[in-house]
Amino acid sequence: MSKRILIVTGDAGEGYEAWYAFHRFQEEGMTPVVASSSVKRLHMVLHDFEPGWDTYIEKPGYGIEATVSFDQVDPAEYDAVLVIGGRAPEFLRHNERLIEIVRRMDAGGKWIFAICHGIQVLAAAGVVQGRTVTCYEHVRLEVAMCGGKWDSRQAVRDGRVVTAQTWQSHPEFYQEVFGCLRGC
Repeated sequence: MSKRILIVTGDAGEGYEAWYAFHRFQEEGMTPVVASSSVKRLHMVLHDFEPGWDTYIEKPGYGIEATVSFDQVDPAEYDAVLVIGGRAPEFLRHNERLIEIVRRMDAGGKWIFAICHGIQVLAAAGVVQGRTVTCYEHVRLEVAMCGGKWDSRQAVRDGRVVTAQTWQSHPEFYQEVFGCLRGC
């Protein structure tokens, strides 16, 4: 049976991260399912880095369909959850149902993946506490405040949690992700 991967994002999620994940899971014969607060076409963004800027810039990105809402998600039906970055995690971390899903998946020994700002949802769910993780460098303070340790590597695995800094970390991140999902 194909592994089912819950991809969590929302409006202002990082579009490249979402589509890259969706296509990579399909390429591996897995079933990616995009979930958000509601079933709808999500307005995604593209974050990039420009010389001379202190932080990233944002442009409109390709939209993606959320085919299930958090209220429709049964964590038992998924092998893993991936929380996409962008600005979406800033507001998704306040969604009680999403926090419950992440906590149940963690308690159930499922794989938990996050990239960039996705760490904000893991932090809100208590998954970061006591773990070594990575994320976009300008949200690493949240890691420390939640009892985690930030690592500067592109991708970090701590137990059943794999995290990445940004979309630039895709090669290292997905090597870890697929190693985990294949049982390596």
